Amino acid sequence: MTEGTDKNGARPRGSTPNTRSGEGSRCVCGILSDPPPNLGHVRLLHTSDWHVGRTFHGLDLLAEQDAVLGHLADVVAAEGVDVVLVSGDIYDRAVPSAEAVQVANRALSRLRHAGAHIVLTSGNHDSAPRLGAFGEFAAAGGLHLRTMIDRIADPVLLDDDHGPVAIYGIPYLEPEPARHALGVTGARGHTGVLTEAMRRIRADLANRAPGTRSVVLAHAFVTGGAPTESERSIAIGGVEQVPGTVFDGVDYVALGHLHGPQTLAEHLRYSGSPVAYSFSEAQQRKSVWIVDLDASGLAGVRRHELPVPRRLAKITGRLADLLADPAHDELIECYLSVTLTDAVRPVDAMRLLRERFPHAVHLEWQPENGKTSAALRYAAAVRGRSDEEIAHGFLDDCRGAPPNEREAALLRTALEKADREDAA
Repeated sequence: MTEGTDKNGARPRGSTPNTRSGEGSRCVCGILSDPPPNLGHVRLLHTSDWHVGRTFHGLDLLAEQDAVLGHLADVVAAEGVDVVLVSGDIYDRAVPSAEAVQVANRALSRLRHAGAHIVLTSGNHDSAPRLGAFGEFAAAGGLHLRTMIDRIADPVLLDDDHGPVAIYGIPYLEPEPARHALGVTGARGHTGVLTEAMRRIRADLANRAPGTRSVVLAHAFVTGGAPTESERSIAIGGVEQVPGTVFDGVDYVALGHLHGPQTLAEHLRYSGSPVAYSFSEAQQRKSVWIVDLDASGLAGVRRHELPVPRRLAKITGRLADLLADPAHDELIECYLSVTLTDAVRPVDAMRLLRERFPHAVHLEWQPENGKTSAALRYAAAVRGRSDEEIAHGFLDDCRGAPPNEREAALLRTALEKADREDAA
């Protein structure tokens, strides 16, 4: 479903939905690709942080990623989207598996056949050279890769009834190498290199026709954004955030890196990841932004929620209660994070939980009596205690209960054997 606001509540009068299959807008990327359709105005879809190939607590998510990314093509066709913006972190690692590459390629192919051009930048998880390989050839087919620093001010151009639109892609800029590549050796951190990147973009815009509307893709941590537990830190010297004012002067900024959808300003937004990658995202409504540009610039932004292949949930309680309470039946098909509150750590708890909740993936023990291990230095913890007392204390700390008679006898036997071997 879609929600949000649009200047007129719908596409501006006179616009034509993009119902092409494999046909695109008039995009200029060194060459023209596709004859220009009669666009009333430009409609964009903003997505990012696909992280194709990522696992979730050891589980393969390729099927879930394939399903959700496939849904984006349906949105393109239904909404008449002209350009899909993908703001970095296509893959979860610099050298993705063959299976991950297949999922990403299939997603991009579906988007193109649904009728949209694609502008894609690299993120901090991607290998920019690998992702950008064969970029000129890809552009001829409607896939515009922006992974090179020297192409920051080289926009993808398209026309509608109101004139030109320039779309600039800033790949993730690692501050140290980027400041040398950009020729600003005195620049500091992410703010310094992104400031120079935007200076180049504004200079290019200033030389274009009056009224040219502008869009920027960037992969960064902008001040005011809320992180989750699943992003990889991009801190350099402890400074990773950049002020939103760095991006002033353009009509829309499609941000990537943070995994929760969020609005920092009307024109400055994170789409978030299409799939949840940590339990801190359990309450997020994964989505994409649908962006309309008219003659004056940004006409409106609407949110389209994405399907959830498998819901995430958290549950807390004693093991026996969790296994027996019928109120928890609704969680059987969820990816589940379980916190056990038993006074004594249950034995083989995950196996027992998975008999009822087959998708339980994370387990913690927080005893309801609040007993935790004392934070003592090792020397203080063992001073004046026999080996047997230390072993008993270790077991007590680990599970919340001292050894029973049988366990104490086994420990005593093991320690006596060790003493005999040392003496020998």
